[in-house]
Formats: sequence, C-alpha cells, structure tokens
Amino acid sequence: MNHSRWNILPPAPREFLDQAPCPSALLAQLLYNRGLRDAVQIELFLKGDQRLAADPLLLPDMEKTISRLYRALLSGEKIAVYGDFDVDGVTSTALMVQGLTALGGIVMPYIPHRITEGHGLRMAALEELRNQGINLIVTVDCGITDVEEARYADKLGMTLIITDHHTVPAVLPPAFSIVNPKLPGSKYPFTELAGVGVAYKVLQALMNSLGKADQMEAQMDLVAIGTVADMVPLVSENRYLVKHGIKTLNAIPRLGLKEIAAKAGLSSGNLDAESITWCLSPWLNASGRLEHAIASYRLLTTQSQQEARELASMLGQQNLERQRLTAKAMTEARVQIAAQGLAPLIMLVNRDFPLGIAGPVAGKLTEEYNRPVIIVNLDEKTASGSSRSIPQFNIINALNQCSGLLGRFGGHAQAAGFSMPAKNINLLKNALIELATTQLKEVDLRPYVNIDAEVSLSELTPEIYQMIQSLSPFGKGNPVPTFVSRGVRVVGCRTMGADAQHLRLKLTQKGTNYEAVAFKLGDEAKGMSESLDIVYNLELDRWSGVENLRLNIQSFSPSSPLDK
Repeated sequence: MNHSRWNILPPAPREFLDQAPCPSALLAQLLYNRGLRDAVQIELFLKGDQRLAADPLLLPDMEKTISRLYRALLSGEKIAVYGDFDVDGVTSTALMVQGLTALGGIVMPYIPHRITEGHGLRMAALEELRNQGINLIVTVDCGITDVEEARYADKLGMTLIITDHHTVPAVLPPAFSIVNPKLPGSKYPFTELAGVGVAYKVLQALMNSLGKADQMEAQMDLVAIGTVADMVPLVSENRYLVKHGIKTLNAIPRLGLKEIAAKAGLSSGNLDAESITWCLSPWLNASGRLEHAIASYRLLTTQSQQEARELASMLGQQNLERQRLTAKAMTEARVQIAAQGLAPLIMLVNRDFPLGIAGPVAGKLTEEYNRPVIIVNLDEKTASGSSRSIPQFNIINALNQCSGLLGRFGGHAQAAGFSMPAKNINLLKNALIELATTQLKEVDLRPYVNIDAEVSLSELTPEIYQMIQSLSPFGKGNPVPTFVSRGVRVVGCRTMGADAQHLRLKLTQKGTNYEAVAFKLGDEAKGMSESLDIVYNLELDRWSGVENLRLNIQSFSPSSPLDK
C-alpha cells in the first residue's frame, strides 16, 4: 500500500549530466539532488577532506577563550566541564575533559540529571562546584540561554566560558566568553556544528596554539558520534568531521564502544553513520533518558575492560526499557491524536509520558504525521515539553513568540524543549496551533518520501552500490539515496520478526532478482499484489560472513496496468 506521497525529485539538466565529473549519470543525479552544481563542489563533497574545515579562530571569542584556558592549565586551576545529558552533550563532555586532561589540566565533568535538574546550568550545581574548589566552568552543548545562572556564577566569583551551538536568544548570558557559531557578527562560515563540533574547535584552537594538533586524532570518534546523534546536517564541515571521525571509530575503538558493538551484533571495523544512528546513539542515550547520563560518560572514558563490559550490559538493558516505554507512549499518543483530531500542530499533554522519552516520541510522530509535535509531561505545578518540527515550521521561533507563557526554553529550528507553569499549558497550546495554522496553511502536510530517481533493478549493480557509498556518511542533509522501480513482480513473500511485523520479499524484474525487506509493513502480507511499484534504499546485507545487496523497501503500491 502507498503509505506516503512519493515525491520524485526533478531530473538534473542535461548540461549538468554531461559536464559533471562522474562515472555514471545516476551518480550525477544523486549529487545534483544534494545541491551540488559544479565540479569544484562535487570534488570537495566526494573527498570530504580537511578543506571543508574552517579556522577555529574565526569563531567568536575564541582567542579570549583559549587564552583563559591556557592560564588555567599553567596555574593548575581546577576546571569543571558542564555538559548535557544527550549524546551530543555526553560526547562533548568526554571530549573536553579528555582534551584538557591530556594537556595537564585538573578537570572534572558535571552532567545534570534530566529529571531532577533539567537542561542547562543550575544554581544549585554552581554552588556545589564552587564548594569543591572550582573557579572555572566550561559549558559544552549548553549555556547560551542561561542568563540568570551566568549572573549567579559571577556572583560566586566563578569564570564562565560558554561553548554552545543552540539558537542564540535576544539577551546573552554575561559570561567571560561565548563560543557559538550562531552569534550575531560571527565570522565563522558554517553555523551548523553540533555541540561536540564547537567543543572540538575550542580544543583544536588550543592544541594548535601549543603545537600539539596531532593529539586530537584519537578524539575524533567522539566528534562523529555526537554530530550524527544530534541530527545536524552532514554537509560542509560536519561531513569532514563525521567522515574522519568514523575512520577513528573503526581504527582505534574505545573499550566501551567495542562492547556495545559486540553486544549489538555489529561488525567490528565496519561501523558507519547508520551504526551510530541505530545502535551507538540509542544505547548512549538510554542512561540519560531513564537514569543518569554519567554512566554513558564513564563508558566512553573507561580504561577498564571489566567496567566497559558492565556498563555496556547496563546500557543495553536500559535501551530495551526505553524501547518498551517508547512503544507504549506511541500507542497512547496515537489514541490521543485520533480523539482530538489532526491539527497543523500536534500537542499532547499527559501526566504519564516519561520525560526522558518525550523527544524520541515527538520525533517519531513528526515523521509519521509530517507535522510539528510537542509532547508535554504535566504535574501539579509545572509542565515540561519536548518538540520536534518540520522544515516549514521553526519551532524555536514559535516558542520565542510565546515566551511570556514559558519559563526556560531553548533549542533549534526543528527541535526544542521548555519548562513552564502548568497553568499556562492551554494558552500555549492554543497559541502554537494558531501560529502553525497560519504558517502552514499553504503546505501539504501529508507524509511524503523524497525519491532520487526512477531506476530498473538491472541498473543496481555492485559497481553502482560502491558509487552510492562514495556519498556517505549519510544523515540529515545527505539522506541515503532512495529509488523507485515500477512493475516489479513478487515471487515470494513472508512475514518475519516479533508479531510478524516485518516482510521479507523475493522480487524480480525482467530477469533481475533481488531479496528485499520491508520493516513494519507486515500487515500488508495479506492480499499482496503480484506486481508492485516499490520505493527503497539499496543496502548491503551482512549475514554469517556473507555479503549480498538487498532492497530496503520504504513504501509500495500495486503497479498500474501499464507497469505490469
């Protein structure tokens, strides 16, 4: 069945196809779909090398920041790295702590508890750090919205350096320095670094100034993991950071990550951006969503095989529990949506939604309904929300317009969080739905899938697959190429997995045969048409040491009579 609109991207102009330095027209089309228009852009994209990276000294307040850090290192001043509890925050914390420690710094991590403390700086935490003799705090992946907390740090006599990548508010915190590529007046050419990317640039500038640039190599895996996990666009400098970091991830694997990969059944040495998205990131996120993210920090930094094994087992169990809670919340959310009707913006309020999984649930619902989604956990006095949005609706701008109803809030155009008085929740819901109704009135909100090209199965050779892989790492801004093939005959179909929720298919088209899987489409087994139009990704299936190409079907529908 056709579960979404199929949007076939426009064909590249003949002039582009003739001039693009590509071995095949299909590869040229894929590059065109990714916004590449000339030979220089294509060469830089395919190489994905250091030429995509910018000078870290172009970032705001960078020279001031590294000068202050250098003084702290020389004097033996205690430094606290204050991070966040998601994967970007945890990898940023590990990166900054290990980087400064390698330079002789006395450094400790501080990651707040998601439930009891929440995102960003907290005054109680600042007091605790001050009592431990900390005078210098470096934030990573947080701090840009913490105006009152920055004032309190100054009152305590503490120096605050903020490194962050979130949207910049109208009023900046009165910190010693702020390193954020989104700051007004920033000369940095790329604004979409993850928090871990900004932390990396700070350390890079510091290491460069000390003649120790080579010490950053072993930390590049953290940069790749945090960047992919935070779903920032994998273009420009992010493409270089992730591509380079994945090489480090496979060449010099950390003990904890090796244990996760082994327990998840991943092939050591073959980890990629997809491995981060579907395995490493969920496992590392699980502790911060259910308990405390310090466990994931310890897994990333441990030098003990035994500790790595124990932490990986614990995170694996927490990830299973996260999956169970997410599935339960998704079922409840769909019931709520059916009851209240489908508005341009979906806002669900429930006392039973676990706060730690609100973000993932909002993300899944955004994909499913192609609408901005906000999940709110409510108690007697406060409400805490997590939101995900679509490109046509900037959720952080919308929250800014409702700031008088909120307490704390922050985030990006397509992902944000907030806390607020519970009494204001209905006012916020009405205001946001009104904004979405106005801004999205000309937008077709039916779910859709973008398709790179229409091809026949005979075109999908091993050589073409290798060309496709030259576009990796895949992620936001550079999605896995998606194709459509029409009039494909089904010669075998069976369900698989728990509750028969998936399909395994045998397909043929004009003498070319392919195995295929269709995840979460098991209900379509009954009444399966003999001839299908299919939308899919081409992937490499590794099983028992054998590698075969297969199709990962995203959507299908019965072929029209002309296709049969």
